[in-house]
Amino acid sequence: MTDLNGTNGTDPAGEWLIYRGTGEPHTGIEDLPEPPPWRDFDGAPLVERGPGPDSSSARRLGAYRHMAEMHRPSPEELEMVNAALYLRRPLLVTGSPGTGKSTLAHAVAYELGLGRVLHWPIVSRSMLQDGLYRYDAIARLQDTQIAANSGTPVPGGIGSYIRLGPLGTALLPTAKPRVLLIDELDKSDIDLPNDLLNVMEEGEFGIPELERLAEREPHVEVLTDDGAKVVVNDGRVRCRAFPFVVLTSNGERDFPPPLLRRCIHLELGRPDHKRLSTVVRAHLGDEAATVGDDLVKRFLERSRSELLATDQLLNAIYLTHHAAPPTRSRLADMLIQRLDRPR
Repeated sequence: MTDLNGTNGTDPAGEWLIYRGTGEPHTGIEDLPEPPPWRDFDGAPLVERGPGPDSSSARRLGAYRHMAEMHRPSPEELEMVNAALYLRRPLLVTGSPGTGKSTLAHAVAYELGLGRVLHWPIVSRSMLQDGLYRYDAIARLQDTQIAANSGTPVPGGIGSYIRLGPLGTALLPTAKPRVLLIDELDKSDIDLPNDLLNVMEEGEFGIPELERLAEREPHVEVLTDDGAKVVVNDGRVRCRAFPFVVLTSNGERDFPPPLLRRCIHLELGRPDHKRLSTVVRAHLGDEAATVGDDLVKRFLERSRSELLATDQLLNAIYLTHHAAPPTRSRLADMLIQRLDRPR
């Protein structure tokens, strides 16, 4: 891989820089290489759009596929995943950032042919209903008012304003289980883990807005998290195959015993050299893994006493592959900064 000026990153003068800080306008932005796979977005271009689908979408999905293909779980991971599949129980995976918690969900979905992983990233404001469904009452009211003022029929029924969330979509009665990743549950408020209990135990939930209309409209078409349309009967969703649910946690809080009792618990340790090299190879290729091996070793050495994330290592290897020494070493230290306070 060459640097931004095609010099293989050997010039210490810093020609890899795009923004040069000289105050002189130039067209260096046109020389940017392809972005890292995890920062490759798939929005269609606004001008001169080609006839086919944008290839960046395939590249972005490809990053997950490579990780899934190359993921090699430990014997304990293998046993706990299969226990969760056999028992139809959620898998609670705890570990430091970058230990492969999310990758596990993609690896299972890929190997078993279970389709796209449904992803519910948790934040402090997340509520159970966010994962189950959204009802846009304001949009429906606005459309009703516009139709009344213009004398035209209201476009669509109530189902046009309901969209199932990741959890709601995972609980649809499909022949094969879907894979649901509930990411970083420890970021939620105190109520969400308890609120999940009943839904996880019963495998069903009701949509009150549709249940009230069940006698008059027993079959209502709604949108799923995948963007597909499905029919909800009598205002309730009940699974047929219980989804494979992966709950991830960075270990920042304790969960209530009732939730722990209903989950299979897997704790991942810090990744070793082999696993980190596999992650780098999956994201950046064999050459980057070879050239960046020294950074992998430095990362492992520092991680013994500092909290670091694998994302930082990937950023450092990708960027320093374009830079010249001694810039490379300095950039790596700037990008891989401890996430905890010095002891």
